[in-house]
Amino acid sequence: MKLRTRKSTKQTALLCTVSVMALAIELPRDAFAQASLPPVTVDAPQPQQRARSTTATRSQTSARATRRTRATTPQIAPAPSVNQRIYSADYNSYVAGQASSASKTNTPLIDTPRSVSVIDRKELDDRGVTSIPEAVRYTAGVTTGGFGYDPRFDQIYVRGFSTTTLGDFRDGLKQFPSGFTTFRTEPYQLNSVEVIKGPAAVLYGQSVPGGLVDRRSKFPVENQVNEISLEGGTYGRMQTAFDIGGASSDKSLLYRLVGLGRAGETNYDIADERLMLAPSITWRPTIDTTLTAYAILQKDETDASVAMLNRDGQLVNVNGATIKLRSSDPKYDYLRQQQAQVGYKLEHRFDDVFTFRQHTRFGVLHAESRYVSGSFATPTSTVYDRGAVAVGDDQTSWQTDNALQADFATGPVVHRTLFGVNYDHNTWDFKLGLGAVNPGYALNILNPVYGIAGPTPGYTSGSRSTQEQVGVYLQDQMRLGNWHLSVSGRQDWTDRTQINSYTGAVTGARNDNAFSYSAGLLYHFENGIAPYVSYATSFQPETSLGLDGIVLAPSEGEQIEGGVKYQPRPDVLLTASIYDLKEKNAAKLAGYVNGIAYYASVGEIRVQGFELEARARLTPELETVTAYTYSDAEITRSSIATELGKTPAVTPKHTASSWMNYTFLNGSLEDLGLGAGVRYIDATWTSNDNTSRNNGYTLFDLAARYDFARLGPKFAGYQASINANNVADEQVAVCNSGYCYLSQGRTVIGTLRYRW
Repeated sequence: MKLRTRKSTKQTALLCTVSVMALAIELPRDAFAQASLPPVTVDAPQPQQRARSTTATRSQTSARATRRTRATTPQIAPAPSVNQRIYSADYNSYVAGQASSASKTNTPLIDTPRSVSVIDRKELDDRGVTSIPEAVRYTAGVTTGGFGYDPRFDQIYVRGFSTTTLGDFRDGLKQFPSGFTTFRTEPYQLNSVEVIKGPAAVLYGQSVPGGLVDRRSKFPVENQVNEISLEGGTYGRMQTAFDIGGASSDKSLLYRLVGLGRAGETNYDIADERLMLAPSITWRPTIDTTLTAYAILQKDETDASVAMLNRDGQLVNVNGATIKLRSSDPKYDYLRQQQAQVGYKLEHRFDDVFTFRQHTRFGVLHAESRYVSGSFATPTSTVYDRGAVAVGDDQTSWQTDNALQADFATGPVVHRTLFGVNYDHNTWDFKLGLGAVNPGYALNILNPVYGIAGPTPGYTSGSRSTQEQVGVYLQDQMRLGNWHLSVSGRQDWTDRTQINSYTGAVTGARNDNAFSYSAGLLYHFENGIAPYVSYATSFQPETSLGLDGIVLAPSEGEQIEGGVKYQPRPDVLLTASIYDLKEKNAAKLAGYVNGIAYYASVGEIRVQGFELEARARLTPELETVTAYTYSDAEITRSSIATELGKTPAVTPKHTASSWMNYTFLNGSLEDLGLGAGVRYIDATWTSNDNTSRNNGYTLFDLAARYDFARLGPKFAGYQASINANNVADEQVAVCNSGYCYLSQGRTVIGTLRYRW
């Protein structure tokens, strides 16, 4: 299909031209000389004088003294390499030292008594990640593509439960969904992705039992960060991006600017256009106070309906052959979305005991979309009759999380206590317009012709939904020798109201409150082995309406987990976990009435599983991310007799993946990197009644990259890479609850970067 010449395409082309010019300009030799000089640490701004608490432990006091000494004594340190400045993860490997999302404190992963995975920037770059599902698909306990390839949403399942909408978090705050859209996240703007497995409501409030995916943004850092990249790939993909950041001489003011422009398409003529700009600035008036303000401005265009043509719950078959046709029309179809998020993060240390943190964010989203959809008049008809559909979404959201951390000791027990209050408010307006069946939109499957044009239907119905949540939580992380005990509790109050936008009538309202709690115990042996056990609960108020139009009761979750972690050295982390996870009163899509979806609380789903994950540098040249998941899911309670005792749809029993990355460190191939990955998904059931199955499949990914610095000083900072995902172009069919979809086919993307 011909590349669409929209305004955003022209803007992207302009950005590409600017980036090419920047890449072509040779910096003065003095600039390279300055970049190679070792940095000098200078005096930092001094805090106000005050009396210090006497409750701090001796180690805390010593650490505090060290901080002050470093702040006042000039020191010369080795200059970090370009990659060390770009990749802020500890030890510049696939192993993150800690995760801030699991406990809302900077706790080492080896000392966290639950299963958490962190995908850092280096891994994202090595694998050429272009979406959040791509980022997490080598992670144990995670599956993607339950509805085929649909770039509108981040389709992610964690331990058998969808986190697509209700488990979407960014920098520790929820990204609420709208009726037809969600806040979309650009992977290039992320520093890492953190996956919490199992209930996390005790710290985050409303969330699904399977866990959550926290997208961690790039924010200012003390190291100088300079990168420009150009991309070109299959389906006419063109992209340019930049990441520029640094700090003032006294490190009191830090800045970062991340931008991206993309044009082109993806599989099945689906548009993929984006403009994104994310500025941020950090001010540190004293050594104890940090304030970061940021904004994320983004404009996207993709397609509103990427569904494939179905008949009787299967892809359409003609003369014994399956045909792969979109039910909508790429020429007519669009989903245009604009979104903005602005916020700030404040941290202030009062003394050696108390630290206060506040993170507040305001977001707005506007989306307009249209597509064509319909049905066959008879079971044997070869003409698919279609009518137009229009959908509109407007959303405003506001979240704030406030936490007071206290570090102190009671005898031999060291405490890190967190008391927090968070508030979430979300309002979204949903509008729907349905056009009559139009003979001019009919699609003859024996001679399919795309490229229709026509008007957008006017909106004829709509609703406004408002959600509010107030949560108060308390967490105490205790350490006694090598023992680590974490205990948490949270009280939530929620309020949800839905009205008819045209009549003002209240169509749904519900208030709920719930108490969530968790506990975890871990023992960290000196040899790096750390067995643990944990228990956690979740609470998820529903906005979904039942067949009677009444808001459904909340769903609840609970999990018992045990496991062992092993970290013999900083660049190796092995995790094995076993869990028993339940969800009660779960809201699931039950059907449609006049095109409007309704839901039902299907009862109880139980998932028992076992996970293995290895993130390790096996040799100086070879590193890997390898995972295996066994998941035994069962519907244990249901009002539908045919579902009782069955496995939920598209829930695989076995999944396995392995990504290997090899970098030549010497010889004629020095600085050449090669990557290869394999992903296996077991067969799944197409529906909850388990009458037919989706075939299992195996996909392969490849990558190669080269650092041109070895060719001479004038090439320092230049890197080239090529990433091929699903190299065999296996367009896997996935049928889910009566509809079939196609997975993403082969994509090949070449990237040229310049870092300085």
